[in-house]
Amino acid sequence: MTVRTLRIAMNGVTGRMGHRQHLVRSVLALREQGGIDAGDGTVLWPEPVLVGRDGPRLKALAARHGITHWSTDLDAVLADPAVDVYFDAQVTAAREAALRRAIAAGKHVYCEKPTATGLAGALALARFAQEAGVRHGVVQDKLFLPGLRKLKRLADSGFFGRVLSVRGEFGYWVHEGDRRPAQRPSWNYRAEDGGGIAADMFPHWEYVLRELCGPVRAVQARLATHIPRRWDEQGDAYEATADDAAYAVLELQGGAIAQFNSSWAVRVHRDELLELQIDGTEGSAVAGLWHCRAQHRTATPRPVWDPDAPAREDFRAQWHEVPGDGRDDNAFKAQWELFLRHVVLGGPWRFDLFAGARGVQLAELARRSSAEGRRLTVPEGTP
Repeated sequence: MTVRTLRIAMNGVTGRMGHRQHLVRSVLALREQGGIDAGDGTVLWPEPVLVGRDGPRLKALAARHGITHWSTDLDAVLADPAVDVYFDAQVTAAREAALRRAIAAGKHVYCEKPTATGLAGALALARFAQEAGVRHGVVQDKLFLPGLRKLKRLADSGFFGRVLSVRGEFGYWVHEGDRRPAQRPSWNYRAEDGGGIAADMFPHWEYVLRELCGPVRAVQARLATHIPRRWDEQGDAYEATADDAAYAVLELQGGAIAQFNSSWAVRVHRDELLELQIDGTEGSAVAGLWHCRAQHRTATPRPVWDPDAPAREDFRAQWHEVPGDGRDDNAFKAQWELFLRHVVLGGPWRFDLFAGARGVQLAELARRSSAEGRRLTVPEGTP
């Protein structure tokens, strides 16, 4: 057996998502499982190099997880020929410039979304990576969630027939920060830092809809800042300049209509924080992060509207649970494994920076639609 070390510069891992999902539950978890079997007698061994601006925090994080290498000098790390991959989970406003530096240094790049604050930057970044000949990928973790994998399996089998509509509900109440600490960093609510729920979530909805039902062809959206005043990590009040809720009607290729409500100002009354329902001529299914329930045409009951009597039917009981495939791994870890295989082995890879640009484009169109109060079509020749 041959061990091939892949040294990965990980920038932004002192943040919540970068630390928990990408460092601990992905890269370190891959090491704990013995690396990645490349299938030819080679084991790929990820070796993280922590990068950031806060030296003491990086040093403490490295010590906590037994990581040897860390640095506050990104250029020095990128100049190291032993570093193979650059990963970015920084705030959105800092991502594009750092990725450009990594690509210019000849590193393969993998990053969180959105890849840039605007479509022009996202497309330029994707083209730069393509011209440089480096492998490039963007995190599209929702596709690897157990619930959505079950939806995808139903869609691929033709279970839905002709898809008619999609309904998505996502969100939860993010505390303002005065009485209880907020669950999200304050930059999420500052437009000048690349914040906003449309920028954060519409890139997800683009690839989820594309993979399950078809690409988005038109969007009509309304963005809102429901909570205009919040308190930051130091307990100081600030004005929220970014949207904390987005309501959209999206037209898909083939004629299906998708409705998505995304909000950090909603209290949860559903089984999971994300719930997605697909209705088709032959069947319907409702999925969250983990569970998926379906109802086929042959088993669809015949409810009758009667406002004069309480409902006697248990509607939820009329759906059946869709079984899993026994591969309920962490969604981020699953995609990390695929990307690192792609870095070494090559082959087709559709979760690239061009896919990331499509997500940025949809978020940009949603903002424009809301500002102009009109329906916008996705331009021809979209990446």
